[in-house]
Amino acid sequence: MWKALIFGGMAALVLSGCDNNEVGDVSLGLFTTKDIKIEVLADPLVPGVTCHMSNVVANLNLADPSDMSISCRQTGEITPAMIAAIDRSKSGDIVFKKSKSIFLKSLKIRRIYDEQSQSLLYLAYSTKETSGSYKHAMSTVPLWGTLAYKEPTPAQP
Repeated sequence: MWKALIFGGMAALVLSGCDNNEVGDVSLGLFTTKDIKIEVLADPLVPGVTCHMSNVVANLNLADPSDMSISCRQTGEITPAMIAAIDRSKSGDIVFKKSKSIFLKSLKIRRIYDEQSQSLLYLAYSTKETSGSYKHAMSTVPLWGTLAYKEPTPAQP
């Protein structure tokens, strides 16, 4: 059992440096094994949206810290067909998932469509409570100026 855990942890450590989405890596100091990794993520159903996410990675620990930040922008066309293809429920759809621990903690990014403001919301969150709270961050991408934007209908008196 312990051999499997140790081997799994070592494999995760080796593979953690193999992320092809990584665009930045900032060391947090000479005497720490923690780095800030910056990744680029394209929304698979709305390729006109690109998100950049930063998160702390602790290379020699069994669990990474839960802190993260996310920023999403329109980087291409967003069409009505793309918006029609996404999950439009209140809980939205998971567009990215990454393991942060061998103990079932993960980081997820969920896309939620706000029909009233015609915006895409991207919520990054950890799935395990840390220091009394769940860590999360959010970014929005308005549809204003895209083909997917619909003029609001005026309220009837």
